[in-house]
Amino acid sequence: MATTAPHTTILDGGLATHLETLGADLNDELWSARLLTTDPDLIRRTHRDYFRAGAHVAITASYQATPHNLRTHTTDPPEHLLRLSVDLARQARDDHGSGLVAASIGPYGAALADGSEYTGDYGLDTDELTRWHHDRWQILADTPADLLACETIPSYPEALALARLMDTTPERPTWISFSCRDDTHINDGTSIATAVTAFARFADQPTLRAVGVNCTDPHHVPNLVKHITRVLPTTPVVVYPNSGETWAPRTRTWHGTAEPERFAAAAGEWRRLGATHIGGCCRTTPEHIRALRERLTR
Repeated sequence: MATTAPHTTILDGGLATHLETLGADLNDELWSARLLTTDPDLIRRTHRDYFRAGAHVAITASYQATPHNLRTHTTDPPEHLLRLSVDLARQARDDHGSGLVAASIGPYGAALADGSEYTGDYGLDTDELTRWHHDRWQILADTPADLLACETIPSYPEALALARLMDTTPERPTWISFSCRDDTHINDGTSIATAVTAFARFADQPTLRAVGVNCTDPHHVPNLVKHITRVLPTTPVVVYPNSGETWAPRTRTWHGTAEPERFAAAAGEWRRLGATHIGGCCRTTPEHIRALRERLTR
């Protein structure tokens, strides 16, 4: 397997994006997690396509899957479905021959399916968010996933809650990635510099695999990486922004264009500024990851 230098880990791209390309209807409150019950083979295929495109890491279909939502919308036991999300990614990894599996832990707002992950305005404090995340955290921490991926975090109180949960599973490598509204602030208005301090006490511990940003406009990434590396200079930085298209929550549509080569070219700057784990989020595809891998291997 070709390697990228210096020490770049290539993540996968948009899971839901590729599932839709393959024909999945994700118009459901469970989003891609619905397929854990209706078409798990398609999830496995999607992970496999990303590994074949050059990804080193598959992120599981558990982003919008919580014990409460799964109990409400399915008849399968939530623990079984959360474990299945990890098993499907591991099977795809084993079919490919190598790679890592990151168990996705999405934000509270994602489970609401009302767009609040774009604002982080939940009306809950850190204690309440810690309790809300606890059950899914413990289930996924007990799976064979290689690490936990806390992603699209828009809220500083939620970051503090996740840091508390990291204390309960010090043996589980974890990355944290924030969703940002501009090149300085996460979605709830907290500066990215302040937000990452929630994890400063883990900076020199293997528990913290990386800190960074995802589900964010790629134009914002360079300055966000600079802010993160100033606060946590020894911590690996993870970035997997959206394609560059813009999501309009009111109309639930995407606007703009996405070019894999342009995305990959931008990734060269992200790496130069300090990003060590690079991939794509919404609207990125295996073609984006293939271009990314080729560019960063070059």
